[in-house]
Amino acid sequence: MQINNVEIIDTYAEAFPIWFSRVIITADSLELAKIAAVEATGFATSTIACPCEAGIEREYSPEETPDNRPGLSILICTARKNMRDRTAERISQCILTAPTTAVFDGFPDASTRFSTRMHYFGDSYESRCEVGGRKCWKIPIMEGDFVGEENFGSVKGIAGGNFLIMGKDRASALKAARAAVKAFENSEGIIASFPGGLVASGSKVASKNYKFPMSASTNHRYCPTLKGVVEDSLVPDGVNSIYEIVINGLNEEVIAEAMKKGILAAVKEEGILYIGAGNYEGKLGTNNFYLHKILK
Repeated sequence: MQINNVEIIDTYAEAFPIWFSRVIITADSLELAKIAAVEATGFATSTIACPCEAGIEREYSPEETPDNRPGLSILICTARKNMRDRTAERISQCILTAPTTAVFDGFPDASTRFSTRMHYFGDSYESRCEVGGRKCWKIPIMEGDFVGEENFGSVKGIAGGNFLIMGKDRASALKAARAAVKAFENSEGIIASFPGGLVASGSKVASKNYKFPMSASTNHRYCPTLKGVVEDSLVPDGVNSIYEIVINGLNEEVIAEAMKKGILAAVKEEGILYIGAGNYEGKLGTNNFYLHKILK
């Protein structure tokens, strides 16, 4: 299959199940809400070594939020047993500490629920309140009061939908990768948790037998500088730079749609030779996204 003279490799992206929580962050301005959201989604690119995966989902207008202020939603992805701790620590350390913020549950109808126990920060000076019909806590802080919900819902989703953008040089591949992310950003139900939505490194499961354990290492088969050095290189001729886009989503449909938008944006750029995808031959997950099927 070719699109705009770019070869779409007949392969698939391999993804795996994960749990999601959604935190809606509001503030006196969208800028202040975004500052808190960026902090709350830090050190959360990959479960390989980060406590969780997280990213900004989309912006909210004042008409969409419980307190009628502008805001953003973030998605936090991790194992179900770890969700309370991961969500609580990011709210307490990154959002409560940020100016004018409030937090609300983005999955109010979810049957699986947990408490962040945030009201204990009030040291017995906290009080209950209601905001937009939601049961919240009012916690005295130096700024005034931090207001927000304490109970959050969690739902099943998918992590690891991906595609590879292969260019003749780094400038071409990077431009196309940024265009790809721009094509699906601020969409409902998905995040791209890596910096700017782009993965420059890539990885494979495990490594050589070093004296210390490594859960992952460089994906040597997709390193252009190793083409001709390793026998199992998967870098096509003419390709000198590759960027990976990794997408987590609430279901297969939203991930497939984001992948399609991103790929179609990437192939419009000059210097892109191939589009591929990363998989581990069924060793990583059970959700497969076939590129040819998505693009049909």
